[in-house]
Amino acid sequence: MRFFLNGFFFCITLAVFSQETKLPPPMIAVDSLYREDQFYCGFTYNILLNRADGISQNKFSSGFTGGFLRDMPINKKRTIAIASGIGVSYNKYFQNLVIAKSNGVPVYTPVTPGLNYSKNKFDQVFVDVPIEFRWRNSTPESHKFWRIYSGIKLSYLVANKSRYIDNQYNIKVTRNNDFNKFQAGAYLAFGYNTWNFYAHYGLTSLFRSDAKVNNEAVEFNTLNLGLMFYIL
Repeated sequence: MRFFLNGFFFCITLAVFSQETKLPPPMIAVDSLYREDQFYCGFTYNILLNRADGISQNKFSSGFTGGFLRDMPINKKRTIAIASGIGVSYNKYFQNLVIAKSNGVPVYTPVTPGLNYSKNKFDQVFVDVPIEFRWRNSTPESHKFWRIYSGIKLSYLVANKSRYIDNQYNIKVTRNNDFNKFQAGAYLAFGYNTWNFYAHYGLTSLFRSDAKVNNEAVEFNTLNLGLMFYIL
């Protein structure tokens, strides 16, 4: 009898220790001090505004902007923030305003109507300092949310080039001092998750006041429309 009792309790003991131990699910740490959208890049279609008489755009004028922004939330839910940082922009404009030089001085003339030419554009590269106000309905658990970002971009022109090519001439002008070195613009970006509409309006003329075509000031302002992408 003692043998059977010992065997019975031995089997119970084995059954108890052989049961699967159920562990609680792992705890996922929530970062309550998260920041959003540290890196950005965008692609735009560029429009010249305030064009002088006889000046028009042609082909597709494109642009790129990208950089880093420091996100600084200012409310407890971290849905409102300000951000500032540094970036770079590249813009090109196809149009019919020929930029050449005479005795080292830039001169501006519209392309003769009916004249066939293969290329006429100017390019600009800027270093940017964006400063923006941000609203988003983000949470610590999700990176998919609606956003509205608006601000001012201060830019410094670091390089520029214009090029005109036809059957007779091949004209290239670099470091044109008639371009305004300092630019300021207002912009807006809004959207959901990956896809965000972007618009930038240049508050400053691209050219200084002494740049003239047919005795009329070249006072191009710009409107850049496109898509903006944000990365943590």
